[in-house]
Amino acid sequence: MSQVVGWAGYTLAVSARVLAEVIVSLIWLLGRLPAAVRRGLAWAGAGLWTGLALREFKVARRNFELIQPLADRASQTAMARAAVHGMALNFFDTLSVWSRSTAANLGRIRERHDEARFLAALADPRGLIVAAPHYGNWELLNQYLASRSAIDIVYRVPESTVADALLRRVRGRHGIVQVRAEAVGVRRLFRTLRAGGTVGILPDQQPKLGDGVFAPFFGVEALTMTLIHRLAVRTGAQVLLAFAERRSDGDFDLHFRTIEPDIAGTDPVRAATVLNRGVQAIAERDFRQYQWTYKRYTLRPPDSGEGNPYWPDCYSRRARRRHPTPSETPP
Repeated sequence: MSQVVGWAGYTLAVSARVLAEVIVSLIWLLGRLPAAVRRGLAWAGAGLWTGLALREFKVARRNFELIQPLADRASQTAMARAAVHGMALNFFDTLSVWSRSTAANLGRIRERHDEARFLAALADPRGLIVAAPHYGNWELLNQYLASRSAIDIVYRVPESTVADALLRRVRGRHGIVQVRAEAVGVRRLFRTLRAGGTVGILPDQQPKLGDGVFAPFFGVEALTMTLIHRLAVRTGAQVLLAFAERRSDGDFDLHFRTIEPDIAGTDPVRAATVLNRGVQAIAERDFRQYQWTYKRYTLRPPDSGEGNPYWPDCYSRRARRRHPTPSETPP
């Protein structure tokens, strides 16, 4: 029986890799389209998402309802429509980044703001944590970081084995080392930082209960990771915020920012608060470039009496069938 199970697992893994290669070929075709065509497809995709009120559009609108409760419905809808268009632009930009060489991608970076700060931190023997929010094109940022130093990028493993194989395939070819957001991966991060290395973390992903604390984000309590705080406290590593911001001409500018010292203080809630404040300041630069299609506020403070604000409107029919009662709402 164990041999049968092992063979089945091997077959599934091989099938996932084969399908991932097929998708990579499609990515190559779409990513090599002229920029004007990609922009046109982004407009069309955004029109489809908003016109049919698909899940991503609903999530974005709900987010704006949460963080701007005094705005009228028309304003919230308009912002959601613009955010979905920004998401579509980033999607096609990412396909382009994944399908081209690192040298070609880095050629799209026009200005590098406070790069000297990043290079100085990179040379610091205490190690460096790069907190890169879901703003602009973080895949391009990853490639720039990997071009300067070996780097461990933390990622949440997708439920789909095909999606996981795809991410490993497209990111691995640019020298990026992906570390699973699991106990084994976290131990690797500590070792990397203690050796003076560099790690990259998306700081605005909602963690599991027990792996974070609640802190305000755009005025709404959000479960926020404590991983960056723990890494900084226990290793003494520096923490920088970084993002690749899309320019009006379609190319990108890099930005590096320091974060308040409390990120490595004794209070994890205070650390989460300054982390969210730093991410919010970046998102406020151009709300269209931030990933508002992410359900950032699903988990609520235990004493708030609040339920999942995205349920049920922002979930698929399949999710609603699998979780028929509010007490079983998925994250």
